[in-house]
Amino acid sequence: MLKILFSPSEDKNAFSPYENTLENSLWICEKFQSRKKCIDIYNKILSDKNEKELQQLFGIKNKKETAEFLPVKFFGCKTQKAVLRYTGVAYASLRYASLDAAAQEFIDKNVMIFSNLLGPLLAGDKVPYYKLKQGENLRGFDTSLHYKEAFSDKIDEWLSDNFTVDLRAVFYEKFYSLKKPHAAIKFYKNGKILSHFAKVYRGALLRSLAMYRPQSISDFEQITFENLYIKEIKKIALKTEYSFEIKE
Repeated sequence: MLKILFSPSEDKNAFSPYENTLENSLWICEKFQSRKKCIDIYNKILSDKNEKELQQLFGIKNKKETAEFLPVKFFGCKTQKAVLRYTGVAYASLRYASLDAAAQEFIDKNVMIFSNLLGPLLAGDKVPYYKLKQGENLRGFDTSLHYKEAFSDKIDEWLSDNFTVDLRAVFYEKFYSLKKPHAAIKFYKNGKILSHFAKVYRGALLRSLAMYRPQSISDFEQITFENLYIKEIKKIALKTEYSFEIKE
C-alpha cells in the first residue's frame, strides 16, 4: 500500500462538525499523553493572555484575531478531519472534496500530516481548531524533537515495507527521519527550483497519487501527472529523488 508523508498549513477552516473526543480520535491513541504535554503548554500560553506572546505564537498582529483562539479542549471538543481542517495552498490544490469516495478514503488512511502542535496525524483524524505559527516552540519546548522521540518507532511500523512518497516541506523532516527506501520530490519551473510555490504542486501531486494509488516506484513513474513531467531521477542512499518540471 502507498503511504504519503505531508505537511500541515497555518491556515485553517474553523468549521467543526464532529463531536469526537480528541483523546480517542487521533492516530495511536495510547500515545495521547505525548500530545497532551504539548497541548497543556499551548493552553497555558493562551490562558496567560500575554498579547505579545500570542502574536508571536500565532504569527499574527491583529488583537481581535488573537482573541479568536481559545485554549484547546481535548475532552468533548468539536473537531474536523485534518485534511479538511487545513486550508493552505497545498490543500486548496488537493481539492479533497471533489475526489471520489475511494480516493478520499485512501487519503484518510494513508496520508500522514505532521502537526506542530499535535504531532503525526492521519489525514482522516479529527482535530480541533487551533493556530500555531510554523517553527514556533512552546516557551522553549521543541515540539518537533518531542514528537520525533515519541512517535518514530510507531511511524516506522506504519510505513513498514509500503511504497512511501515524502511530500513534506523540509521543516517537517525534523519530526521524523525516513529509514527506508522512499521517493522524494522537487519541483522546477524554467529550470529553477521552487520553494514557497512548491506547496501548490505538492497538493496537486497528492491528488494524482490518491486517484492512481501506485503500489511501487515503477507504478509511480507511469503516472501522467497534470502539468508536470519527470525531468530527472537521482538515487541518493535510501532516497529516489524525482525532479519535476512544471509545464507552461
